[in-house]
Amino acid sequence: MTDYTPPKVWTWNKANGGAFASINRPIAGPTHDKELPVGKHPLQLYSLATPNGVKVTVMLEELLARGHKGAEYDAWLIRINDGDQFGSGFVEVNPNSKIPALMDRSGATPARIFESGSILVYLAEKFGEFLPTEQPARAEVLSWLFWQMGSAPYLGGGFGHFYAYAPQKFEYAIDRFAMETKRQLDVLDRRLAETEYLGGKDYTIADMAVWPWYGGLALGRMYNDSGEFLSVQEYKHVQRWAKAIDARPAVKRGRMVNRAFGEPALQLHERHDASDFDTKTQDKLAAE
Repeated sequence: MTDYTPPKVWTWNKANGGAFASINRPIAGPTHDKELPVGKHPLQLYSLATPNGVKVTVMLEELLARGHKGAEYDAWLIRINDGDQFGSGFVEVNPNSKIPALMDRSGATPARIFESGSILVYLAEKFGEFLPTEQPARAEVLSWLFWQMGSAPYLGGGFGHFYAYAPQKFEYAIDRFAMETKRQLDVLDRRLAETEYLGGKDYTIADMAVWPWYGGLALGRMYNDSGEFLSVQEYKHVQRWAKAIDARPAVKRGRMVNRAFGEPALQLHERHDASDFDTKTQDKLAAE
């Protein structure tokens, strides 16, 4: 590894970011004009089945499972590696150009909601589910929700990037973020030794936020062989919690929505009706 001395003033004169170099840039705003599609339901989701995207599709499927017909939604695929998030229509919904983004057209004035944690709170309050209304239970759930929002960048942009995606392996960076990721897993393991779910006895938006990241890691689904590297099997309480949530039917459906990678039978690029899970997965479409 060569030594690097930062210049006095940083300039953007070369692509960086490894696997994501083509979409990394130091400025915001749209790169091209492209309107977003709008379907038949009041809730319009624009997303991809990354951990942040899965949070919201799981929430919507859980709401539908509880009988909330108003939670029916159209889910449109945003291919971030192709730069769809920089289209003018998407930037209007989320000026930060990150998935997921949600439009609620049920009221007189359409509402845009961006940032996955914000979307979870919005939906929980709209439908009166998965977020306690009384204190201190509400504060506990929100604390774990915001724990995820603050912690996961160290797992994804830190450990995941340098372990799996960076063009070179840097021991210092991998060690730094592996240590922090294991510390976070220990935080979760200690909490889940005390309670069934993160907020307490009930399944809430805190679990929906944390599970796609740390549950996915515990189940060996993220960053190649990172589960073995981080010895995730040692976190017994996280393992119990991750497997229990993974078995929920709504979670299984939520993982499929806007998924454009992996096993074709688990890919539902767009979701406009509950029947799409039976008829519109990529294996079914390929067979046609």
